[in-house]
Amino acid sequence: MNPLLSQLQPYPFERLRQLFNGITPNPAYRPISLGIGEPQHATPAFIKDALDAAVRNAPSGLAAYPATAGSAKLREAFAAWLHRRYGLALDPATQMLPVNGSREALFALAQTIIDPGAKTADGLGMKPFVVCPNPFYQIYEGAAILSGARPWFVPAVASRNFAQDWDSVPESVWANTQLLFVCSPGNPTGAVMPLDEWKKLFDLSDRHGFVIASDECYSEIYFRDDDKGGPPLGGLEAAAKLGRKDFKNLISFTSLSKRSNVPGLRSGFVAGDAAIIKQFLLYRTYHGSAMSPVVQSASAAAWADEAHVVDNRDMYRKKFAQVTPVLASVMDVALPDAGFYLWASVPAKKDVNAANNATTAAPGDDVEFARELFALYNVTVLPGSYLARDGNVASQEVPLHVEDHNPGAGRIRMALVAETAECLEAAQRIVRFVKSRS
Repeated sequence: MNPLLSQLQPYPFERLRQLFNGITPNPAYRPISLGIGEPQHATPAFIKDALDAAVRNAPSGLAAYPATAGSAKLREAFAAWLHRRYGLALDPATQMLPVNGSREALFALAQTIIDPGAKTADGLGMKPFVVCPNPFYQIYEGAAILSGARPWFVPAVASRNFAQDWDSVPESVWANTQLLFVCSPGNPTGAVMPLDEWKKLFDLSDRHGFVIASDECYSEIYFRDDDKGGPPLGGLEAAAKLGRKDFKNLISFTSLSKRSNVPGLRSGFVAGDAAIIKQFLLYRTYHGSAMSPVVQSASAAAWADEAHVVDNRDMYRKKFAQVTPVLASVMDVALPDAGFYLWASVPAKKDVNAANNATTAAPGDDVEFARELFALYNVTVLPGSYLARDGNVASQEVPLHVEDHNPGAGRIRMALVAETAECLEAAQRIVRFVKSRS
């Protein structure tokens, strides 16, 4: 067996299942889950129709192997969307590829990029680094480990609207970094990276030669159409604004799952640096990652339509406008920049000491909070500490004191993906639960 598999940590939802093991939730309440970010709005009918038509009417139907690079029609649909959304002009033939959802592509890119045997800048022979946000989407960590690299976690700073503290990364880490994962809008915080942060990362990439993988799967769910909260800035868009028209060492990832409510379609695309795309296509040809022709047809139809995206975004806006104030009455939580998560601070629990009748406040425990909420009110939320790590371990190669605080501790992630009425009911139960604890 690959010994690197032993370094993988349990997936957050497996940890959640173990946390709830042996608990029988209060039968007075029907179950409501805010734990998994799985879109539950209805899939647009025209996408289903396109899928059905492709099965029935396509010349080859399901009787031919698809090309890994996808059809010219599909890649042109990607290019047209990038132009409408960001004002960009990319070459459909050389600067984009279809992928089976952003998850598999994020993992596969690391296997394409990382050279675990490369000589390090300081000659110490340590593993190369993959830098990623903290908290983070766990695929980043797994992709780094299984590529033979070592993850380095960059904490999100609550006081700075959960911006990543890029300045906390030691120069010796940047010097030995081969890949940087960026998530904007962020999961779970919903924070969007501004142009000055992008410039900082591009400058670092130019200096040290690492590739930037920009995960943008939440880019189409945002809450305002003004300069302060309109469409999130994308990585390719930021590069173009800074005059980086060749998109050197930059690959963006986007997906239909959240945008079009088709997580089961497993469809997205990558775009950016043509030299990387060429090598990524080579890897994917051997990896066996071609997209089904019928999925390609439905995907092209989805990328060509914006009306359903506007409607979907409007549903999220109305839902968040109703649910957020309810929760904010008892928790430290606010409307995010974008995305469909609320990243809330767990209120401190008040314990009455019977011996001296004194009331003491303990720090909010996200794991305890999630367990008790499930048991008493049958609502599932995800502990924030499950989405983050305790930090980075100082070593001979990086002999520094590094903060070991888990930036997800004391917070919970709530995915407002169900219908508004269900999310409101969950919020009202959470309010009762918080009040009962204090």
